[in-house]
Amino acid sequence: VFAFIVLKTSIGQVVFETVGGYITKLLGFSSVGAAFVFGPLGDATVWGKAMQGALGPDGANYAVIFAFQVLPTIIFIAALFAGPLRDARPDDPDRDRFVLSKGHAALALYAALHHVGRLSRTDLDSFCGEWSSIGAHPDHVLDGIDFSTGSLGQGLSFACGAALAARLSGSQRVVYALLSDAECNEGAVWEAVMFAAHHQLTNLVAIVDANGQQALGYTRDVLNTDPLGERWAAFGWDTREIDGHDVRMVMDNLSVRPGRSGAPRVLIANTTFGKGVSFMENEIKWH
Repeated sequence: VFAFIVLKTSIGQVVFETVGGYITKLLGFSSVGAAFVFGPLGDATVWGKAMQGALGPDGANYAVIFAFQVLPTIIFIAALFAGPLRDARPDDPDRDRFVLSKGHAALALYAALHHVGRLSRTDLDSFCGEWSSIGAHPDHVLDGIDFSTGSLGQGLSFACGAALAARLSGSQRVVYALLSDAECNEGAVWEAVMFAAHHQLTNLVAIVDANGQQALGYTRDVLNTDPLGERWAAFGWDTREIDGHDVRMVMDNLSVRPGRSGAPRVLIANTTFGKGVSFMENEIKWH
């Protein structure tokens, strides 16, 4: 399956190539994941909303960048909503929790909530509209979203608090947090990393989308955090490095419930920004 999407921009036409490679991988093992990924590309859930939310004379240009902020995240959120978060009911206090620390990828979360029946099409169509709660960053007023995020570096602290609260209340729920690697430039992240290890929050799973880019340049040039996995491990986390584009690998690692190793778990998911689009791959100008 291939997705060819053409957007007219002030710099000409941008043609998206073979991002449907994600679709073909998901179709084989998860109807929820397939519906989520195929839906956003097939009925423009993500792409259409990116165009809708990118306002101004260069809106289409921003929409391209906006949508590509979402693409790497689709794999992780699809795997979560096809797996551990699939049956999570908003009114169930023991449901697993999800913190989208990289809140600028909220479109992927909205698409997931829509495709599992927790967000109506009417609500989705209000994305970035006046007085809408469906904004560029997730808001906890929506069912299925427990934490308002977007200020980078804060999400893991939320997740630590939720994981500790689960333990204190005797709940078996697990907390998942999705971060960007650039967030690891923030000191608050490392405070949370130490806190989680100290309190042995084995019910906490962090996923780091390690694409090596951030707004002002390549992460290695702005503030190098390599080797990222070794740094997390040094603070006492059960660290696993995976290919963030390998859907089966992501799914397998997220489908395993945290054990009793005494350590929280982190998946360092190595990704390439703009994967599958030849002129965008790893190009900072498209970030």
